[in-house]
Amino acid sequence: MHDCFRFAITLSLVVAPVFAVAGELATEPQVVAWIDQLGAEQFAQREAASRSLAAAGRPALASLGAAVLRDDLEVATRALDIVRGFLASEDEALAGDAEKLLEAIAEGPDSAVSGLVTGALDFHHRGMTEAAREKLESLGAVITEGFLASGHRGLHVTLNARWRGTSEDLRLLSRLQGVRLVGAFGVPLDAAAVAALGRLRGVESVQLFGTGIADDQLAALAAKLPATRIDVRKGGKLGVAGQPMVGPCVITHVQDGSAAGKAGLQIGDVVVAIDGRPVANFESLTEQVGRHGPGDTVELEVERNVPGEQARRFKSAVTLDGWE
Repeated sequence: MHDCFRFAITLSLVVAPVFAVAGELATEPQVVAWIDQLGAEQFAQREAASRSLAAAGRPALASLGAAVLRDDLEVATRALDIVRGFLASEDEALAGDAEKLLEAIAEGPDSAVSGLVTGALDFHHRGMTEAAREKLESLGAVITEGFLASGHRGLHVTLNARWRGTSEDLRLLSRLQGVRLVGAFGVPLDAAAVAALGRLRGVESVQLFGTGIADDQLAALAAKLPATRIDVRKGGKLGVAGQPMVGPCVITHVQDGSAAGKAGLQIGDVVVAIDGRPVANFESLTEQVGRHGPGDTVELEVERNVPGEQARRFKSAVTLDGWE
């Protein structure tokens, strides 16, 4: 069985043994025959098969998914056209299952119509962008627009303690246009949620702090988004800011009430080591803090320079907060 079709079957698409077509009772073998007839030599036969399968609706969907994966371009494109028509169905269950099926095909191995499948989904999603954004925001997602370090402007989507949605709701992310950054902070992510993130073509940065993402899921996500910077941390938060990629690690901001603030860190302090490991710059600090979870205690070695006073070094034990 083709890998893509095997995955599509897991989407709970139920193929009933019998169903009504044009007022008559049709059997499963008839559906198979119609699929084969999509590649018939006679144009009239191909058209008749297309009409029959379109009329069959949801029960024929899984068989149409298998047909989209065939090497026969005529059969594949006709099957895709039928499934694409289901996307506009007034039957929300049918439209939803058709979308899931096309997503499964788009995520799987290349087929004769992979590009057409992706294009069909993109066109479908463009017409649903506004509704998707409203739904995500109603569930607690924070969606803003701004620039990234690359200079590209786009949408920034943040999921934090306010997020009340499910993994199914995260499928709506792919309907947004121009998503450049996605951050999940303290939001548990399962395999379905990670798969939804993997559909975000064009996203430049994904920040996963305290999500509990498994190693195999992270590897799968990285494979889907090879050009995306994926920042994964266990969830520990120090609560400071600094200049990235510039050494030494000078603290430029200390968040009120944060772990760093409670430990007495100040603006201008230079973090030179954490748990005995050297800290070359702010990126190094955030990477090392990211190996720890909320409630973990780390030892910072700090250099403090106060005008008119002698520079001094000291060590401070800091109990990390969690991202919200």
